[in-house]
Amino acid sequence: MNARIEDYALIGDLESAAMLGRDGSIDWLCLPRFDSPACFAALLGTREHGFWRVSPVGAGPCARRAYRQDTLIVDSRWEGPTGAVRVTDFMPPRAHLPCVVRVVEGLSGAVAMRSELRPRFNQGRIVPWVRAQEHCTVAVAGPDSLWLSADGPMEIRGVDTTPDSTDPNPTVLDFTVTAGQRLTLQLVWAPSHLTDPPAPLSVPAETALKATGDFWRRWTAQCRYQGLWREAVTRSLITLKALTYAPTGGIVAAPTTSLPECVGGERNWDYRFCWLRDSTLTLSALLRSGYREEATAWLDWLVRAVAGDPADLQAVYGVGGQRRLPEAEAPWLPGYEGSRPVRLGNAAVGQFQLDVYGEVLDTLYLSLRAGIPMQPHLWSLVKSLMGHLREHWREPDQGLWQVRGARRQFVHSKVMSWVAADRALRMGELLGRNESAGEWRAMRDAVHQEVCREGWDAGRRSFVQSYGSPALDASALLIPKVGFLPAGDPRVRDTVRAMRALDHHGFVRRYAHEGPGRHGVDGMRGSEGTFVACSLWYADALAATGDLRQARETFERVLDVRNDVGLLAEQWDPRDRRQLGNAPQAFSHIALVETAFALREAGA
Repeated sequence: MNARIEDYALIGDLESAAMLGRDGSIDWLCLPRFDSPACFAALLGTREHGFWRVSPVGAGPCARRAYRQDTLIVDSRWEGPTGAVRVTDFMPPRAHLPCVVRVVEGLSGAVAMRSELRPRFNQGRIVPWVRAQEHCTVAVAGPDSLWLSADGPMEIRGVDTTPDSTDPNPTVLDFTVTAGQRLTLQLVWAPSHLTDPPAPLSVPAETALKATGDFWRRWTAQCRYQGLWREAVTRSLITLKALTYAPTGGIVAAPTTSLPECVGGERNWDYRFCWLRDSTLTLSALLRSGYREEATAWLDWLVRAVAGDPADLQAVYGVGGQRRLPEAEAPWLPGYEGSRPVRLGNAAVGQFQLDVYGEVLDTLYLSLRAGIPMQPHLWSLVKSLMGHLREHWREPDQGLWQVRGARRQFVHSKVMSWVAADRALRMGELLGRNESAGEWRAMRDAVHQEVCREGWDAGRRSFVQSYGSPALDASALLIPKVGFLPAGDPRVRDTVRAMRALDHHGFVRRYAHEGPGRHGVDGMRGSEGTFVACSLWYADALAATGDLRQARETFERVLDVRNDVGLLAEQWDPRDRRQLGNAPQAFSHIALVETAFALREAGA
């Protein structure tokens, strides 16, 4: 049976990341990049689909665990009748090849330990050849190899000493640690054509541990947030950094695919890519927190990714800016708790979403205001995007939530079209470029008038999800945040009050779901949990409209559903009290940081 989503901690090296369970098992790891095929995929299946567990023999979940302060290093502690042991897990920031380091330290008595390694390359599908070499074990299949080394005496089982033996059984290393004794296991990925032991295996574990801790503590020390929720903000920022693909600056939505929004259902998506939806809030969170270098890298990634014909602007791109992310299913994986299909790739690349034009131009405007120099060619990009949007903003689209039902006139998409025109005008004023100001101002006014006329439901006293529909959508909570209307406008206040209809045990849904059949808006079967970011938007809107007490209560309610190491998934199920969706989710942690700043500034 799969562990709960909240049972997993994250370790990473700024190019990929591993999901580490409370039982000491790494059940998900894609190498060498976030979007590479997984070599451990037990998270979406069974142990037969690949894992690496290090724990006391016969033990269950650890007694307690925690990140070392201001780092991405996890300490897990087990206590048993013969003694206590700590396992320290981390991935050194990438210098050459990806490496997972697991340091086992005896704390008291003598504890029998076991390492079980079962790699399954190509998304849990390929059983590798496994062979023993001097001081290490090597697993090879296709372009991939994994090298396992240990720095102490161990009994090795499950490895055939004949060259290139295919063995479906795990490589098992048994050893005992006594009080004060340390042993280290290192696992390095390398291209399979390399025949010599990879360089990271020669780095002493203590050196790697110190360098990794120093790296994260130096990075965290730059954080400018000072306030009641500093620990939560810091952990969210570390998580955001861990989801950054350092070579390009792209930030993945999550390191996982197909963790379900409804357990047993079909709402399972691949989030190992970069969404333009997240761009403005990401840049804002990084700049406000003092991370200008990361903000600039994210902006540079964004500009490279969207270069080209504005008609080809996508909602999502790969970590390198790649546009083709073909969606396929993996029928050999049974899915997390039977949630099928498991999807690889994301068909959202082919959707038409108006809101992304507003996101891109809002991001460019925010960066310009922050003093990040705008390259001359970017003004041409602004004009190109606006030229296309002026011709197409009246069309229906698939909206912020990337629905797989019919296109609609989504209110949020129109609001973001207004944002695009507004930010283009503001950038023109800052740059002294007003050659298109008249056309853009006319469009901005036309969008505003239409949204206030068609997107407002007088009966519900609220902005709604789409023109002509009485359905509510939590994205309307962003109307004051993006400046479409001021927080004091009666229509904003009424909309915030109306959002109580989306409340589910103190948390906020994206929109209402209608029973177990196909939902009319998104075209998918089943319901889903409450959306973490929407609950945080609600707290923002409450603070903006003056209800500081409820804003703070809503925010702290979200803090209470982080897991034991401070991580949030995409969604929360208040009924079963469990996390849902891909995890950890950048959108959730970005919203947490933004809300912490908003509440501090409001005096909550």
